[in-house]
Parts: sequence; structure tokens; C-alpha cells
Amino acid sequence: MNFTRWSARLPGTQRRTAARTDAGEAHSPGSASSVPAARGEFERHGERKGGRDGGDGRRARDGGTGKDGSPTGIPALEELGVRDVLDGLPALVALVYGQDHRVAYVNDAYTDAFGPREPGTAAAESCPELVELGLMPLMDQVLRSGKPRTVKSRKVQSATFGTAHALANGSATVTRDGSYTVTCTPVDISGSGGVLIFAADVTDHAEAAERLRASERRLRETAVALQRSLLPQELEQPDDLRVAATYQPGGTDAAVGGDWYDVITLGAGRTALVIGDVMGRGVRAAAVMGQLRTAVRAYARLDLPPHEVLQLLDGLAAEIDPSQIATCAYAVHDPNEGRLVYASAGHLPILVRAEDGTVARAAEPTGPPLGTGGWIHTSGTIDLAPGSTAVLYTDGLVERRSEDIDEGVASLERALAGAKGSPQVVCDRLIRAMGVTAEHDDDVAVLVLQHPARTGQAAELFHNAALDLLGGIEAAPRARAFASGVLSSWRFPVELRDLGVLATSELVANSLQHGTPPMRLRLRRTDRRLIIEVTDGDDHLPLRRHAEPADEAGRGISIVATIASSWGSRRTPGGGKAVWCEFALPH
Repeated sequence: MNFTRWSARLPGTQRRTAARTDAGEAHSPGSASSVPAARGEFERHGERKGGRDGGDGRRARDGGTGKDGSPTGIPALEELGVRDVLDGLPALVALVYGQDHRVAYVNDAYTDAFGPREPGTAAAESCPELVELGLMPLMDQVLRSGKPRTVKSRKVQSATFGTAHALANGSATVTRDGSYTVTCTPVDISGSGGVLIFAADVTDHAEAAERLRASERRLRETAVALQRSLLPQELEQPDDLRVAATYQPGGTDAAVGGDWYDVITLGAGRTALVIGDVMGRGVRAAAVMGQLRTAVRAYARLDLPPHEVLQLLDGLAAEIDPSQIATCAYAVHDPNEGRLVYASAGHLPILVRAEDGTVARAAEPTGPPLGTGGWIHTSGTIDLAPGSTAVLYTDGLVERRSEDIDEGVASLERALAGAKGSPQVVCDRLIRAMGVTAEHDDDVAVLVLQHPARTGQAAELFHNAALDLLGGIEAAPRARAFASGVLSSWRFPVELRDLGVLATSELVANSLQHGTPPMRLRLRRTDRRLIIEVTDGDDHLPLRRHAEPADEAGRGISIVATIASSWGSRRTPGGGKAVWCEFALPH
């Protein structure tokens, strides 16, 4: 922008220039004290003697004329002075010149905000607000390039002075923080390079935006707090598995989702593992997640097969919130079988890394997400041999906008193949390998379980023994003798051995009276407990009931419940039932 040429066209500049020259106020262009344009005076430089029509500008002051010579009544541009225009602007305007950016002019709005500025002084010394706004390098760049530059919403502390009359009377100033969007435009001042600084006050907008961001931060913090409070504060650690989990909420620009996980001990050494993801964001998704997690724990206590748990959960999800759907994977580990029995409702496949580093992906069955209804879920199995590591995860770990989700799962498989160490170490390595950071755009939940391969002294703490019962009157004495011998070989204390034999006798007697063949007795010890389990072919589950003094039966389960740490029953997949009890081992 050529400021000299523009100002020469404004009205009255010819006479003001002549008057100033006659008074001897003009400085020579080359003098050291020359200031090209002080406050309100820069518009006088470079003006021509006559108006645009070669006269004294009288026609411009009288307004324009139409084609027929009649006046239009519209004032011409030459009616306005540069100072009149800039001083009337609500925006802050300053003009600097030279390589050291000396002050040539500041308008009234600038003076009201930051106070008067002495013409001819270097901006770096007399205008600390420009330094605080970070404009000095920007003005250097504008001078070099000759192109305008803009910076948005820069903060600076300003002093509000009020009117010139109040300032003359010594009125106190009010200091406040302001935000400005500043544009620096190159100008030509009497052949000297200069910069026109135009600063628009956007304090109200910036404060409103900050209030909105603060509100969003509080909402997100509330959702994160709710989410974390609904997740397990401490994971249950089964006897036969080592488990760890990680939850990481999305970055500040991503609302918290409804990812969750859980580990539930079912008794008799069996463990349920759950992971899920509620579709949605914020407090609402976290609240739905909490209800689903509570329901899963309740259904898991029924010791149902995985597909039946998801079937119940599907109906409940539709009742909780028909507009919300969720994915979920539910798996059960039985140490006697060495595998995971699982079912999935629209969730990503479970990955299992064998001891040799090969990774297997759980195949179908996979049904639609929870809450859709109309689907019959089924269960599948995947091996989990000693030395294996299984990973359950949500889509935030593998889903990227730039690639298909199958590619993300394949990347996770490659990362899992090389991930060794404890479950928590594996969690951390997978998070890093998949590029999940604090600014990730989605929340992530990862659940890792390991079935350790025990050798040496550790293996001596884990034993199994089983006996098939053919029925008849000899079954109970045979079961007692078998239990006594096995518990003695495991070097249990006499008191615990006697309690174990008594519980075995009662469970076998109950199975002989109310069950059908085939019957099987299984004893199992871990480093923490003794487990006794009897299976038969009848699927009617026993109930603990109050026996009257005259009753000859009905006391077996009550006796077991009294002497054991816990007991329970479940239906087996092939038909029939299993009744079990546990005894905690002394430290």
C-alpha cells in the first residue's frame, strides 16, 4: 500500500501543506530529526498543490454532480482527512517507519488503550505492547517481503485511559488484559519503508471462547472421573492367570467414550473376562457403560455360557437406552480345559500369542452389537495353552481414519508377536507400538491375560486329579478314599484334609441321589485354594434349603456351604451340571 499516494488524494491537504510550509514547520527529508508522520500529521506529506480537478478542491467539497450537471448530494472522498478516518476507527492503528520501526502515528483508540506515544521513538522502547504481542519479528518480515501478515487473538495487558479531557484532569487508568487480532501492512512514507499496524479488539470473543473451553474441560473431566470410577479400581487376579488392563481417555479435543473392561472370578478356578465399548461420547456413554458393566457382573454370577450372557445383555441394552448400542466380548477361562470359551457382540476379535510367538485370531461367531435385538448369539473357543498371552481391546487401539480397521488389527498382531514380559508390560508396549498418545482422538481400553507356564517349585503348587464314578453303593466310599489319598499326597494339613474328604462325600452323595451318569470327581489345588468339583448328567441345579430336624435328607449342600469358603453350581455345555466348593489354603 502506497500511503503517500493515498493521502495525497484526501481533501484540504493542499492548503494545509502550503500553510505548514509558510509557517516553517516542514523538515527536510534528509534531516536526522525528521519524522515522516507524527500523530495526525502523516497525511500532510506528499500532497499536491491542487485538487484532482487541478483547482483548489472546491468542486469536491460541494459534492458530485450527475450527468445533467445537477448536484448529487453525495460527499466526495476528498471531503475526508486521513486523520479523521483513522481517529474515528474503534480499532487500534499505529504507523511505524524505518528499519528500527520508529513511531509515526497512533490513533485515538490506540492512545485510549495504551497511552500516548512519542513520535520518532523506536517502537521496541516506547511501545512495549507491540513487543508483548510479538509483533517486532512480524514487522521485520513485512518490511522484507512487502506482504501483509496477520496474527490472531494475541493477548496483551492494556490500560484504558478514557477521554482526553479525563486524561488531562489526571483520571486514574484501569489495567486489563486484552486480546487483539493484528494485521501488519507495508506502506510507503515519503520513500521510507513503513508498516501500518491495525489491531482489532477481540477480547470479548476470546473470553467467550475461553469460557466455552473451560466448560468443555469441566464436562470432559466429569466424564473421565465418572468413567474411571465405573471401571474396576483393582483387577481380580485369578489363581491360574495373570491379568493387567489399561484405559486411556482420548485427547483434549476428543470426548470421553464408553470403553470398559472387567475380570470376574466365577469359582472353581474359572474366570470371566469382559471388554466392551458403548457407541457415543461424554457422560451419557459413560453412564450406559456403568449399567452394562454392572449387569455383566450380575449375569456372570449365574455362571452361564458366554452366548447366554450376551443374549441377556442384548435385551437389557435396548431397555437402558434404545438410541445407544454397544459392542462387547465375553470370554470364560477354565484351567481344566486350557482354552477360552467366548462370544462376541460386534466386537473386535480376541488375539492369542502362543509361547513360540505365533499369533492366532479368534474366529467367528460374532453377532451384531448389543441393543440391536433379533439375533441368537453363539459361543466359540480358542486355545490358551500354558505360556500363552491373550489380548482383548477396543477399536480406539486399532482404528485409524487413514486405513481400514483390518489393517489396524494386523498391525496389532505384529506388535503382539514381539511383545514379551508381564501383562502390564505387554499393555504398555502395545499402546506405544500402535502410536496411542495423550492426544489420541479416541479412548482406548486394553485387557491382557497370560496363562503362565509353570516349572520347578512353582509347578508343585498346581495339581489336578480326577476320578470317574460308575455309580452304585461303592461310589461314595471310593470317592472318599481317592480324596484322602490325593490330599495326603499334596501334603495338606490334617484338618484341611478331613474337611476336603467330608465335602467330597457330601457332593458325591448329592450327585448319586439327584443326578444321572456319567459322574466325575475332580480335585484341584492352586497356590491359594483347594477346589472340589463333581459333575453328572442331570441339569437340575441344587439349592440350599432349610432341613427340619425330622428330615432324613437336604443337609448335604448346607454342610458343604458351612465348612467351605464358597460353593456353587453351573450347567455344563454338553448337558448336565457341575457342583463345586473351595477351601482357602493357609498362608
